[in-house]
Amino acid sequence: MFIKKEIDLGQGKVITIETGKMAKQADGSAVVSLNDTMVLATVVSSKTPPSPNQDFFPLQVEYREKYSAAGKFPGGFFKREGRPSEKEILSARLIDRALRPLFPDGYYHETQIIISVISSDTINDADVLGGIAASAAIMVSDIPFQNPMSEVRVGRVNGFFLVNPDINELSQSDMDICIGGTEDTICMLEGEMKEISEVEMLDAIRFGHEAIKKICALQRELATEVAKAKRPFAPTLPPADLVAVVEANCAAELKALAYTPLAKEERAEQTKAIYKETLKKTLAHFESIIDKGVLENAMIEGDHSRALCMNEHMIEECIHSVEKKVMRHMILDDSKRLDGRSLDQVRPISIELGLIPRAHGSALFTRGETQALVTLTLGTKKDAQSVDTLTDDKDKRFMLHYNFPPFSVGETGRVGGTGRREIGHGNLAERSIRMVMPPEQEFPYTVRLVSDILESNGSSSMASVCGGTLAAMDGGIPLRKPVSGIAMGLIKEGDHYAVLSDILGNEDHLGDMDFKVAGTRDGITACQMDIKIDGLDYHILETALEQARHGRLHILDIMTEALPESREDIGRYAPRLTSIQIPVDAIGMVIGKGGETIRSITEETGAEINIEDDGTVTIACSSPEGTKAAVETIKTLVSKPEVGTVYMGKVRDIRDELGAFVEFLPKTDGLVHISEISKQRIAKVSDVLKVGDRIKVKLIDVRKDPRTGKTKFALSIRALLDEEGAESNGTPKEQQG
Repeated sequence: MFIKKEIDLGQGKVITIETGKMAKQADGSAVVSLNDTMVLATVVSSKTPPSPNQDFFPLQVEYREKYSAAGKFPGGFFKREGRPSEKEILSARLIDRALRPLFPDGYYHETQIIISVISSDTINDADVLGGIAASAAIMVSDIPFQNPMSEVRVGRVNGFFLVNPDINELSQSDMDICIGGTEDTICMLEGEMKEISEVEMLDAIRFGHEAIKKICALQRELATEVAKAKRPFAPTLPPADLVAVVEANCAAELKALAYTPLAKEERAEQTKAIYKETLKKTLAHFESIIDKGVLENAMIEGDHSRALCMNEHMIEECIHSVEKKVMRHMILDDSKRLDGRSLDQVRPISIELGLIPRAHGSALFTRGETQALVTLTLGTKKDAQSVDTLTDDKDKRFMLHYNFPPFSVGETGRVGGTGRREIGHGNLAERSIRMVMPPEQEFPYTVRLVSDILESNGSSSMASVCGGTLAAMDGGIPLRKPVSGIAMGLIKEGDHYAVLSDILGNEDHLGDMDFKVAGTRDGITACQMDIKIDGLDYHILETALEQARHGRLHILDIMTEALPESREDIGRYAPRLTSIQIPVDAIGMVIGKGGETIRSITEETGAEINIEDDGTVTIACSSPEGTKAAVETIKTLVSKPEVGTVYMGKVRDIRDELGAFVEFLPKTDGLVHISEISKQRIAKVSDVLKVGDRIKVKLIDVRKDPRTGKTKFALSIRALLDEEGAESNGTPKEQQG
């Protein structure tokens, strides 16, 4: 049955949701459109029961942009889409993070959501439409999912908020925030802003939530008309007897451990020991009261309650629940944290600068047990990354790459390609700093920051923001302002809640929120929020943002103390960029036939040369001498012959009794008469010069041949010798060619 719904969100933004036409063998499918941009989302969830020992939800979200959707060919040799791009991975993460907490607790059936962009008008981004389509596909399926989710993008132009702004509107906007939520609450945030205030941030979220409520209501209407029954589902819960025994065996020990401030590794070892001892005690307890034969018979007959009491995985789940309960109540009831800090206290910070000798800038930022080593590399325009998307093709001249090796958490693991988490964290840090990068006209370098996480116990992405800012300043990048970042957590039980500053890994794992906020002293530049619970109200958001502001300023104070402002000069080993302007009609002359001229300048000077269409020439060289030589050569190339000017020329031809013909400007030859070669008399020109020699010459005369009308140039080496004083051997050679 084909059903179509649409809603007008104002400002010409009409969203259409339809189902029943495409991908009908999937458990659920939906097509969402905004103008000529369309996405198809499908969902399939396995009906095979998960393993009894499974304790995670295997949800896979894939987002794909088809270039054919915009009438474009993919780049590369094969001309077909390959592995997902960074943009596709980031879009998939947006959808995954918003949907995952909305599935019912204990639902562990393997589930796959695939979102395909099937049409693009090239100005409306499909990522938030993909979130709506994914939720709608699940709502019309038989998967037990009762609470629709919608995503919108919020921008602001000239003080007015816009819902789902197109790329032209975003280019004028001072914010780009993606918001995911249900009718009742916000469950995901991610975006970048131009130093907006906390109040403005909340206003943007409220504005976006109003649109979310309308789209969620539309999804409910769609699901009601489809009227597909949900498959039965009942999570496996531990028997009450098991819960009571486990709590009696470990609650006191876990509470004592929670109230003892310890390093991450020491806490992990002691926690592991408690788990092991509790498991042993619990198994012994039930073995003493259950005859083994009865137990096996109970399992065969389907009476699992007693069998579950002997299931090691189930016992460990119960211990984990006790550990979570103890930590949460310690924070809520006593305002104490695992490492002894107060709720709003930031861990100790240390900073070292310039410790990587050959990097163009570097910083080692350590906050508690989280440590980021960030290095800076400066390059030229040729080093910029070409980025092709459905909505834009551009060169990316600032990038921040984030690496999270297994040793950073004391583990072994496969070291391969960049994971989705690494791409997401790197993108968040990149967006945080991008807002304060100098414009290309002021600092024409391509900039790459690499953050290697050497230790991790909470919010390594925000350590990357702080370390990235310091490495950039250490490398002489004139940032408009320094940026710091902090991760906020939440513990909430009913109406009682506590907001935590600078959360630990355990506080993230056992808590209800991970809210990362980055910015300058004057405002927020980027944020990312994930929520694990329903019912986050605006008062909590307001508290978290204000507490994050205080933490951000505290970290900025420490960063400023370590490095008050950017270095006056770029790193010793960084390429030096020099820009000169040449006439547009002289560009071809500098490039030369097939690039011959510009290649020869590069070979002779060691400089890299880039020429813009407007005649701007950028010269990159780590040697001041090479830069000077390249500048002089280019200026000489584009200059017009002028009497009295000295040129570096190349001997093209020799006439022994007449002189040497020297190319002193591109395709411009002059004659050095035999009498103008040296102060001494020369019998043959070939005794002193040969073809290919590079020599300095002075233009001493320009005249037209009365017979041919051609301009002839008279050059002299002797004139230079007269000015500089005779050389010991009288030779004019500068360099053998």
